[in-house]
Amino acid sequence: MREYLVTLLLAAALCYVITPYVRKWALHFGVVTEIRKRDIHVVPTPRWGGLAMWLAMTATFLIAQNLSLVGKSFGNDAQGIFLAGTFLVLLGMADDKYELDAITKLAGQALAAGILLLYGIQILWLPINGVTMLPPSVGQLLTVLVVLVTINAVNFVDGLDGLAAGIVAISGSAFFAFAYLLAVVYGFNRAGAPSLITAITIGVCLGFLPHNSHPARIFMGDSGSMFLGLMLAASAITLTGQVDPNAISEEKLGPALLPLLLPFAVLAIPLADLTLAIIRRIRAGKSPFSSDKEHLHHRIMRAGNTQTRTAAIMYLWTATIAFPVSVSAFAPLWVSAIFAGAMLAFTIFFSRGKSKSMRITESANHV
Repeated sequence: MREYLVTLLLAAALCYVITPYVRKWALHFGVVTEIRKRDIHVVPTPRWGGLAMWLAMTATFLIAQNLSLVGKSFGNDAQGIFLAGTFLVLLGMADDKYELDAITKLAGQALAAGILLLYGIQILWLPINGVTMLPPSVGQLLTVLVVLVTINAVNFVDGLDGLAAGIVAISGSAFFAFAYLLAVVYGFNRAGAPSLITAITIGVCLGFLPHNSHPARIFMGDSGSMFLGLMLAASAITLTGQVDPNAISEEKLGPALLPLLLPFAVLAIPLADLTLAIIRRIRAGKSPFSSDKEHLHHRIMRAGNTQTRTAAIMYLWTATIAFPVSVSAFAPLWVSAIFAGAMLAFTIFFSRGKSKSMRITESANHV
């Protein structure tokens, strides 16, 4: 545990230090987000934050491989995830600069999923009549689908300063806690690529947040959102693939399944936003890939919340779903229910409040 914490903090420190230099490069090469109708920001802001995250991850890999425990995690899985992530960062950098069309980006995301498959990172089984091994072609198709959905869910939620980085950091924390408890409580060996990749993902998000929180000095861009989505999906798929289905008893089936379910649980809000956006645009006769200002964070802000408070509300809802799901795998049902209820009550209470600026405005109007 100590070495993973060191790895996380190292990734955070490196990303924090590297990001200002990447910001200068983005400004030099003209990779700047102009103001569009759907945007909330009012000042043109440089992108390429994903490059800073990738550089921090690469440097962390080079240093952490010398640690006694974490160093054992640098196997075939870690190499495949690193290469797929590298490809998506390059694709995202091109999109941040040249605004690639949606089909090109989707094809690139599928190709990144293909890189994972080449390294044997895929869904092997599903909980059908207990545990059912999947035909290779079906497992590969499901793997690509999970990767595409996760990447685009993170990409859709990246519309507010600090929002995507914060949500992924919370999601990664819940996932890492689950993997660690899975090893301790049920004896599954998890000192591998999933724990390493998740720790680094949390670290780069935490290191990037001070530069990306409102008012943001740099955006992660598609280079960052696609990279983070891939890291989250790949960690979950790799963790599931390391579980031997023949060794899973009925008692252990629930915890062993959570690697597949947890990414969808922790990304429930972005996934709901993604689904609603697609339905909304299709019903309006528009392309599912078109843009608008009807995302959840837009609606929360229109209710009178500042950018910072809106991000905090979405952080809380993410944590309210993510952590109880992780706890439910190991704690008695009543403990999980109390924990979830307490978090839900606080989140609802906080979400129903209004920002200070909105209260001042309403008071002035009454006067």
